[in-house]
Amino acid sequence: MPRPMNRVSLRGRVSGEPKVKRLPSGDEVVEICLVVDRVNRSGVDTLDVASWSAQLKRRTLSLKDQEWISVSEVIRRRFWRSGAKLASQWQVEARELGRV
Repeated sequence: MPRPMNRVSLRGRVSGEPKVKRLPSGDEVVEICLVVDRVNRSGVDTLDVASWSAQLKRRTLSLKDQEWISVSEVIRRRFWRSGAKLASQWQVEARELGRV
């Protein structure tokens, strides 16, 4: 039986400046928006990428708007309470990140 795998490799450009987000738990995450051109059709996909480790947070904070990067990562679905409602978002969690 095959083993499950959650591994994604992306190459695209950073849109905007990296943002530090403090969570209710006190943890900090650095987030960027990655713009990836679609292959074999027009348009782009925009993906939220989160960096959690100290090393990746430092590297992510050094990125500039429109800079090309490659990212190896996993996809996570994040859940949180927004008032009385439960909210969620798909997010790409960076494991490796480098300039192209």
